[in-house]
Amino acid sequence: MMWLTWRQFRAGAAMMSAALAVLALILALTGPGLADDYSTGIAACATQSGGCSNFVQQFRHDNQGFFLGLTAVVLLLPAVVGLFWGAPLIARELEAGTHRLVWNQTITRTRWLAVKLGLTGLAAVTAAGLASLAVTWWSSPIDKAAAFEFPRPGPVLFDARGIVPIGYSAFAFALGVTVGMLVRRTLPAMAITLAVFVAVQIAMPLVVRPHLLPPTRSTLEITDSNLDGISAPRDGGPIRAVLQTPELPGAWVLSSRGVDASGQTVREILLSSSGACAPPRQGRPEDGLTACFAEMKQLGYRQQVTYQPASRFWPFQWYETGIYTALALGLAGFCFWWIRRRLS
Repeated sequence: MMWLTWRQFRAGAAMMSAALAVLALILALTGPGLADDYSTGIAACATQSGGCSNFVQQFRHDNQGFFLGLTAVVLLLPAVVGLFWGAPLIARELEAGTHRLVWNQTITRTRWLAVKLGLTGLAAVTAAGLASLAVTWWSSPIDKAAAFEFPRPGPVLFDARGIVPIGYSAFAFALGVTVGMLVRRTLPAMAITLAVFVAVQIAMPLVVRPHLLPPTRSTLEITDSNLDGISAPRDGGPIRAVLQTPELPGAWVLSSRGVDASGQTVREILLSSSGACAPPRQGRPEDGLTACFAEMKQLGYRQQVTYQPASRFWPFQWYETGIYTALALGLAGFCFWWIRRRLS
């Protein structure tokens, strides 16, 4: 049974192995140089009066294309596993009727399914794990440079780093096998697997992940870092100040809102046209803004931010990997029950 399963699976395994070998070679050749460029640049700009913001921005821009491409590869890998390894695994046998031949050769249904799930599933999670860990190592300098734009606990970057792609691949594979067993047709099984997997991947960061640990809530004063702009209408009406998401390096900001002295949410801050934020003072770079910020503080305006700190990246990785692994094991258990009780 092992030999037969390997014969059926070897073409896909060879293609995946070749792709991983090419990826590993590229990352091994370019990774050390990338890390050296980042550490050298940070060491140099740390001694300058302007800080490292310009270097970090340029470094991110220079490597953005390759960075996004590698992230997309790891994001798509679990879906590829579910579509091309999971969905056809049983559906193709049921569609062609070849499963009956195997069952008549003293091979039990349970053993048949166990070998197929074990061999192919192990290859799937191994491929995802190797690809994810290699890309995580290579992208570490760029992840630091892009911490504000792509926070590590947030969507996109989190899904393509660490160990969660292993859980995603296990779930996608088990989902494909389950759908294929129920539908018994390869192409419909692939389509349904893709739709369900994408829906789960969208729901996880929107509904589940923000609540895996209680989020941190902070109240911030209004400063340069969270002020988006001030506008003064020509008709002499109130001055309007608009807030933006504050810069919390590496943190995943879930919500950000301005509040007044009574704690009520305000979309924009309304200020007197004759106060410290009036246009003549607004035009002065430092002293005018300092007085304007002081006026906002005196009036009780502030910003409330709810976020998940960057330090929770690995706890989230373990929690989410555990959730997807449990889902995969549950689907596998259903497959064993279905093949013994329902499938003929």
